[in-house]
Amino acid sequence: MRTSLVLAVSAALVAGTALGLAPAAQAVETADPAGIRFVDIAGEGGTVLKANVVAPAGAAGARHPLIVLPTSWAMPQVEYLAQARKLADSGYVVVSYNSRGFWQSGGEIETAGPKDVADASKVIDWALAHTAADPDRVGMGGVSYGAGISLLAAAHDPRVKAVAALSGWADLIESIYSGRTQHLQAAALLGGAGALTGRPGPELKQILSDFLSSNLAKEEDMIAWGRTRSPVTYLDRINANGTAIMLGNAWGDTIFPPNQYASFYEKLTGPKRLEFRPGDHATAELTGLFGLPNDTWTNAQRWFDRYLKGADNGIDRERPVQLKSRSTGGYEGYPDWKSVHANQRKFDLGGTQRVWANVDSGANGGVTLLTNALDQFLRTPPVVSVPLLPRAFAGVWQSERYDAPQRVRGTVKVHTTVASTQESGTLVAYLYDVGPLGVGKLVTNAPYTFHGKAPGQPFAVDLELFSTAYDVPAGHRLALVVDTVDPLYIEHNPTGAQLTFSSPAADPSYVSVPLRKE
Repeated sequence: MRTSLVLAVSAALVAGTALGLAPAAQAVETADPAGIRFVDIAGEGGTVLKANVVAPAGAAGARHPLIVLPTSWAMPQVEYLAQARKLADSGYVVVSYNSRGFWQSGGEIETAGPKDVADASKVIDWALAHTAADPDRVGMGGVSYGAGISLLAAAHDPRVKAVAALSGWADLIESIYSGRTQHLQAAALLGGAGALTGRPGPELKQILSDFLSSNLAKEEDMIAWGRTRSPVTYLDRINANGTAIMLGNAWGDTIFPPNQYASFYEKLTGPKRLEFRPGDHATAELTGLFGLPNDTWTNAQRWFDRYLKGADNGIDRERPVQLKSRSTGGYEGYPDWKSVHANQRKFDLGGTQRVWANVDSGANGGVTLLTNALDQFLRTPPVVSVPLLPRAFAGVWQSERYDAPQRVRGTVKVHTTVASTQESGTLVAYLYDVGPLGVGKLVTNAPYTFHGKAPGQPFAVDLELFSTAYDVPAGHRLALVVDTVDPLYIEHNPTGAQLTFSSPAADPSYVSVPLRKE
């Protein structure tokens, strides 16, 4: 009930915000006193896309670089107006449009499917025909859904020379089905917000139904559907086009976790930049949507200036991986993502521990959109009393106390051996920063689900927790907690199941923690 209430409230907030921003019904080619033109653009198959255009003053007679901004999931076409004005003031023609299936745009929600990708090209065609846009200087960008569509468009339309993809996804499967576990709150929130603000098509409805009902008979179909909508599937095309790609995300993004962006970044061969900051989904960009100073949007414009205008602003000479710690708030630069993990420190998961499934031990990852936003602004991650965690329902292992601060950077990895009394099951691993009084602050977590295992037969588990940047103070220790229930995820533990965690001599269990080099 708690989870359902949170999802309902969150979806209502998304819809309410969008309703507050939505303009009244617009006629074709209308304009307001601020110089914004509201237009209708014919998308793929003639579907009408509601859009707006903001251009530099005196744009007639001169060609200007073009930036196309598809809207985020459930958001109206005025989402980017504050940033569009800033970009137009610096010499860009900006076209933002409502993705098909949402608000006043026609069609049904395709979830970044082929029609959405074709729409992006149609919008570029329209802009080149109806504005002072330069066909040789085309960029795309956006937040969340707009980021994903922009990356997909860059793979399919070589005219796109630069992309700023903020709080988006590169791999949809790894985003909401990581560890073969459904991310319940993320999927339900997206589905609910889509139904409130748009028109989900029969395909999306069926996918969501199969996903949330754990229909394993349709698992391969769902994965194939997700791959079609994943930019990583078209990585070779993006690299062949040489598109300059900037990726930005939050450490605590509970809809599109950072790991999949980092993996995608490492495989790009063209100009690229990766930025991670504290927060949850789209919270790092939020203030910029209201026109307030915002590092993410500032760097996005610098990226476009460099690769669409040719400005020598130095962004291409900076270290391309920029991380902002959840603890200090300062930026750190790295030459690549691999360098973030150059210094590893392990602690053992010794002994044998057994836990009963189906009961929440009290360790959990929080609430989508809320928990990590609080951590971003107030530095208050979820906490537990590690000594009081019920050992019947949670396995607990702790490191030694550290004499010096441990600056965790990157992806923590867990290796262990598991046996279950049932063929299917789910476990969730949490890494905590534990202070002298035993209070643990959540550093990171991730779920893992298995199917088709022989009951009682041990098997190895390798699990990557969600990437993060967190400083453990001197005098504290790290603790790994494993239980079987978390409101963020769907669990697959049959009633009465029991999991056993062991550390065989031939294959010891451990946690590997990446630490910043001093």
